[in-house]
Amino acid sequence: SMDRSARAGELRDVETAVENYIKRLRRQGKLAPDERTGWSVYDFTTGEKLVTINEDVQFQAASLVKPFIAAAFFHRVENDELHYGPKSRRHMERMIQHSDNASTNWVTRQVGGPRAVERILKKNYPGIFQDTRLVEYIPAGGRTYRNKASAHDYSRFLYAVWKDEIAGAREIKRLMALPGSDRIYTGAKAVPKGARVYNKTGSTAHLCGDMGILSVRGRDGKYYPYTIIGIIEKQQNASNYTAWIRSRSDVIRNVSNIVYQGIAAHHDI
Repeated sequence: SMDRSARAGELRDVETAVENYIKRLRRQGKLAPDERTGWSVYDFTTGEKLVTINEDVQFQAASLVKPFIAAAFFHRVENDELHYGPKSRRHMERMIQHSDNASTNWVTRQVGGPRAVERILKKNYPGIFQDTRLVEYIPAGGRTYRNKASAHDYSRFLYAVWKDEIAGAREIKRLMALPGSDRIYTGAKAVPKGARVYNKTGSTAHLCGDMGILSVRGRDGKYYPYTIIGIIEKQQNASNYTAWIRSRSDVIRNVSNIVYQGIAAHHDI
């Protein structure tokens, strides 16, 4: 077994590797001065936080907040105030799997609006939603810039979902595992094929993000789950939205590669 200082050094290594990569991108002009980033990684196997970079910064939430809305809905279902049937299931799947904004607004309306969602979450899970601010439905064109949350909130939320410590956790896991877009596994070439992915992306002209759990299979056949959250927020509107989202998605994928390599070394996967 490693002594404690060697182990602490290893934990720092993953964070340092991510920091160095971001610094390199800044030096090369591949991240603009008006862009800030936030990163969080938690290893379920050891119960250790491997990365906490700008973790408590309140970033724009974009679509990353949609699983939060699901949790508020399921809280009301558990209190017999709402029914989860075929119609709501269809909207829930559209909201999480396809990031459909009309369905998101439908689910939010059932809960009682954005502020009701926030109130339910903060009242029942004050430890999780510390930097969350929900004030708007998703406007036409998907230009949602006023809702906020932190990487730390997503991390605490994913922990609660994984451990079944939040309303609707099992269904939220099922929804987040449905095949859809992601920036932490697909195209992240270091992460081995067959990893299980539970995630939600967010994309606007100001934000590119992904928050999720990756569960990778080791040579021993066991799964090693960890959370990974990556957020890149831009103050000015991206002049070429498609190109910006594509390149920043690749930044998140590269960070996911770096993180996986740290996890793999850690557990000798």
